[in-house]
Amino acid sequence: MTDPIVTPLGFAHVRLTVTDIARSKAFYEQLFGMPPGSDFSDQIDDPTVHDDPWRTYGGCSFTFAGQTLGLRPVAPAGDRFDPDRVGLDHLSIRVGSVQDLHDAAERLTAAGIPHGEVTDLPPFGLVVLSLQDPDDVNLELAAPLP
Repeated sequence: MTDPIVTPLGFAHVRLTVTDIARSKAFYEQLFGMPPGSDFSDQIDDPTVHDDPWRTYGGCSFTFAGQTLGLRPVAPAGDRFDPDRVGLDHLSIRVGSVQDLHDAAERLTAAGIPHGEVTDLPPFGLVVLSLQDPDDVNLELAAPLP
């Protein structure tokens, strides 16, 4: 083993490319039960916003537990996520308990949002619940295996 180049402490942020910022923002607001902390989506019709990193290209971001999930609206309409291409396979979001996963499954069902079953993954020490975002990005809610 060699000395590490860096000692990671977690992720600062992850930004997803989306096709429709209003639709994606509404989905994640509903999923997380909170508005974005940073939001320039109301400027999406301003042609200068698409080149402006300071206004997150017309996107928004949600911050929780010291980490940020950003949405960047630059994908063409009709484009769909593909986990078999170079880049992101899925995004796993940690929750507090297996009960939180069961509660989330009930709320997703009540909201009409399709999802998988709460599933034990013993080799990883996790229990997960999968769902797709509006651009078909696979989201995994994960809790430690009790």
